[in-house]
Formats: sequence, structure tokens, C-alpha cells
Amino acid sequence: MASQYVFPAAVAARIFLCFTSLPEYLKYDQQLSTPLTSHLRLQEGIFLYKHDIDPYAGGTLRHSPLFLSLFTTLLPTSRLPCSVLWTLCDFAAAYSLVRIWRARQRVSSSSRDSLIASLYLLNPYLALPSLALSTATFDNLSVLLALMFASEGRTSLALLVTATATQLSIPSALIVLPVMLLLLTDPVSHLAVPRIFPVKLSRAIPLATEYLAYSVALMLACTTLVGSWRWIPETWGASIMLPDLTPNPGLWWYFFTEMFDHFRSFFLMVFSIHLVIYIMPVCIKFQHDPLYAAFILLGVLGTFKAYLSLADPGLFLSMFAIFPEVHPYLRHPIVTALLHLHAAPLLPLFHHLWLSEGTGNANFYYASTLVLGLANGAGLLDAVWAGLRTAIGDVEPKYEVVQE
Repeated sequence: MASQYVFPAAVAARIFLCFTSLPEYLKYDQQLSTPLTSHLRLQEGIFLYKHDIDPYAGGTLRHSPLFLSLFTTLLPTSRLPCSVLWTLCDFAAAYSLVRIWRARQRVSSSSRDSLIASLYLLNPYLALPSLALSTATFDNLSVLLALMFASEGRTSLALLVTATATQLSIPSALIVLPVMLLLLTDPVSHLAVPRIFPVKLSRAIPLATEYLAYSVALMLACTTLVGSWRWIPETWGASIMLPDLTPNPGLWWYFFTEMFDHFRSFFLMVFSIHLVIYIMPVCIKFQHDPLYAAFILLGVLGTFKAYLSLADPGLFLSMFAIFPEVHPYLRHPIVTALLHLHAAPLLPLFHHLWLSEGTGNANFYYASTLVLGLANGAGLLDAVWAGLRTAIGDVEPKYEVVQE
């Protein structure tokens, strides 16, 4: 019963914070906004675009042209309306997560709905970037909408939103394959009784073709909007080439700050392939539960993404709520939680000591990002272990082939 009051309280608290000075303070925090998600950079790009200046010429704007289109036509740009808009996006994301849970349980409503939504809205890793007006909020919303539509079997909407999520943030391409598998199977949990699902090309090819058609259409629309292809290397290319080494909670920036130039290309390739290499093994191992495969891949993004903000691991941690069947099999949840509680104060503390007080150096802050990386990695490994252990239980599972 208490959970029924938690959600309204979370809504009231988030709306109240929009009218305080906190968003104005947080928007400068590099742990909440990266060069690819900063609202300040987006505002600069909007200003240049409105004055007929190429917003991608100076190497400052790293956002998709879709953001330019929306914020110069439909969406507000001033602080207070933006704060309300970002909060509404969080509400929509929380509702999408509830809809995913309902589709997974095949129910129209449940007593767990308020708890799932509240855990999303009250997650500080998600609430603070939203208050800082980080566009990662829109990235998370698009990912959850794609999974929601796929869970509900709405094929065209799922593929369109997945293409949009990829357009907004190219690392979101990691969930393309799980979304397609989800459309070919169902969202109901099969972790306890894993089955091999034979995927026929006759069913998969139309989905891939439709997704590519949406992606090409969005690319052409963005190119028409800005009048050139320059946006591709400045947006998608930034996640691969890492042109901006602004400090963030991720593991990339410090490594490439210290990198010799003649090794840079090689290690950029290694780091980029490292993200992609998880897709096939995870989807094959969890082919019986594509939604869980998407969850694991979001955990990979929340750990190894090039320009990481707290919103990335925040999405992964919030999705734990829709997989209660794996909770008894988590090995070290307390250790993982304590690592996050340890990293949370270290990040702002060492960031302040280094950049504001001048009493530390980059090693101070990078040490705190390593603690966060360890916490994210521990949660990811625990999720993989729990997903596999759910299938094993006390006896070896018997695999069966689903006949169509």
C-alpha cells in the first residue's frame, strides 16, 4: 500500500525541484552532461542555426539535427519550460517501463506498477541529469519506448522509435537486434525455462529492411535540415573518434588523454569494437528472453560507453525492477550497492578538488570514475550470472526447440 503514495510523492518532488535554482547549478556538472548531451552546447547550436550559421562547423555541437529541428519549432528553449519538459519526459519513460512490465507479465495493471515508476523517478542517476537538462533523458526515453512497443508487438512503431533512438545516439544501436528478436518472439520471461527459438530469415529480413528504411529516411531528413553531411562525423563520429576529451564518469577520456598519437587509431578501434562485440554473444545466450538481452546490453553501455553520464548506468539499474525472477540469484547485490554509494560522493568531491580547488589532479577524478566503473561492472556481471542461474536453478535445464 505504501508504494501507492510513493509515486505521487515522487511526481510532486520532481515538479517542485523544477522551480528551484538547482537546475541552473547542475547544468554545468560534467558528470551529468557530456559534450554529446549538454544543453548549453545545444543552445549554442540552436543560436547558430537560427542565424543561418552552420552549427556543426565549430566542433561544438554534437547533438543530432533532430534536436535542432524540434527546439527551433515545437519545443521551448528557456530554462523553466525546459525543466518541466525534461520532467515530463521522465514521467513518460517511467510509464514506458511500467508498460514493459505489464507486457512481460501479460496483465493490464499490477500492484508493482507504482513501485517500478517510483524507482525510476527517484533514481538520482536519472533525476539529476534530467534536472541538469541533459539530452540523455531523451535518449533513455527513446530506448524505453522502443522496448515498450516491441514488447507490445507494435512492429512499425518499435522499429521507427529504434531508428530514432539510433539517430539521437549511435550507441543505442546495441539494442537493435534485441528489439527485432523481441518482435519475433514475446516479452514473457523464459529465463527459468530457456528454449531455442529458430529465427527464420523470411520473418527477420522484412524487419531489418523496415528498420533500415526508417534510418535512411531520418538521415536524409537530417541532411536536408542542415544542408550538408557534416553532422555525421560531428555527431555519430564523435562517439567513435572521441574528438572531445572533456572529463566525464566514463573510462575513455583519461586513457586517451595519456595516449601517444601513433597508438590512438588502434585503441579507438579496440574500444569501439569492444562495445559491439557483446551483441551477438548476449543475444545468442539469451535468445529465449530478448528483453533480458536488451537489459544486459544497456548494462554494457552503462559501463563502457565513450561519453558516459550518470543517466546511462541509471537506466540499467532502474530496469532491475522489471526482472524480479532474477533477484534471488544475485550474488553480491549489497557489494554492488555499496560500490555505487561509495562512487556517488567521490565523483563530485574529486571533481571539485581538481577543477575548482586546484588541490588535486586528473588522477583524483579518474580514480573515482574507476570506482564507478567497478560498480557498474559488478552490477552487469551479477545480472548476467543471475540470468543464467535462473535457468539452471537446482537442476540442469532441459532445452527444447519451439516448433512453429
